[in-house]
Amino acid sequence: MIASLNGVLKMKSPMEILIDVNGIGYAVQIPLSTYEKLGQIGSATSILTYLHIREDVLQLFGFLTEEERWLFKLLLSVSGVGPKIAQGVLSGMSVEEVKSHLYKGNTTALTAIPGVGKKTAERLILELRDKVGKTIQESDSSTIISTTTTQVRKEALQALLSLGYNQQTAEKSIRVVLKEHEGVSISVEELIKQALRHTNL
Repeated sequence: MIASLNGVLKMKSPMEILIDVNGIGYAVQIPLSTYEKLGQIGSATSILTYLHIREDVLQLFGFLTEEERWLFKLLLSVSGVGPKIAQGVLSGMSVEEVKSHLYKGNTTALTAIPGVGKKTAERLILELRDKVGKTIQESDSSTIISTTTTQVRKEALQALLSLGYNQQTAEKSIRVVLKEHEGVSISVEELIKQALRHTNL
């Protein structure tokens, strides 16, 4: 089992990277949360990995933190949830956001993630609520994500997609803006306006 890779970052995109480890190139699928924290191409990179095996298909997934990998594997433990959905969940939200939504039973937030329907969201909540609940510090207000913010994020994402921006670019720009306004309410219009300034990231 390949548990980690240490090498040179040869290529990176929002969903995949190529790491050269002693002359061998490893193509690794990543969530957007990992992409945002990667260094420059040509830099030394250390990444945690998970090898997903299905019939004759081998896929290597990478994460910069153990918490990301833990949540990815936890999501895969739910019936009907494959690596593509798990990758999408981690691309659309931070680990703490996902844990909070699962613990609070927030289906609205989870269905805002592409590929996650109402039934899948309900299954995730049913099977994972108790597991993530043990890791949440209720006193930490940073893990409490309001339904209002979730709805604003969803509407802004739909607006950017309708304007022709791709999923990865739209999600990343929205995350940048929300991080800048953490703890402060923001309207859909203002979120879209500011997100448009970050679409070249």
